Amino acid sequence: MSLLEKYRKEVVPEMKKIFGYKNYLQTPKIKKVVINIGIGKNVKEPNIIEIAENTLTRISGQKPIKTKAKQSISSFKTRKGMIIGLAVTIRGKRMYDFLEKLIDITLPRVRDFRGLSPKSLDGKGNLSIGFKEYIAFPEIKLEEIERSYGLEVSIATTAKNNREGLELFKLLGFPFKNAD
Repeated sequence: MSLLEKYRKEVVPEMKKIFGYKNYLQTPKIKKVVINIGIGKNVKEPNIIEIAENTLTRISGQKPIKTKAKQSISSFKTRKGMIIGLAVTIRGKRMYDFLEKLIDITLPRVRDFRGLSPKSLDGKGNLSIGFKEYIAFPEIKLEEIERSYGLEVSIATTAKNNREGLELFKLLGFPFKNAD
C-alpha cells in the first residue's frame, strides 16, 4: 500500500475519530516537501555548486533552484547575489514517493538514529528534519562522494497546531521518540 493510499484509507478516518472532524476536507494533509542544501561557507570551493546540484537532483528527482544571498555580509564572506544554497520543492505523487522512501529507507539508515524529536515541529504542524550527511539516501553511493555536507527536509502540512501535525506524522509512520 502506498503512502497516499494509507493516508486516504487509514489516516483520514483515524484523524476524524481523534479530532472529531465532520468532513474529510478538515483533516490535515501534507502540502509540500522542501529539500534545502546550504553551501554558504563552501562557496569558494571549485564546482561545489555542481556537486550539490547533482546530489539534490538524484535525491529528489527534480532540478533544484539556486538561492542567492539577499545582502552582503562581510563576516560570512558573502556578496549580494552570490549563490549560497539550493532548494527543491516536491508536490503530488512524487512527494508521497519521496516521503515513503524517507520513512522506510532513509531514516533507518541514519547513523545513531533513535527517532525524530517532537520538538522538530514548528508550532503549526510543519516538520523539519536535518541531516548532517546526505549518505543515508539510497541514491547516493559512498564511493561517489567528493564532499560531505548537510541538508534539510521541511514537510509543510495544513495542520493548525503541533498536536494535529504530530498525530498526522505518527499515523503516516514517521518514527518519533518519546511517544506519548
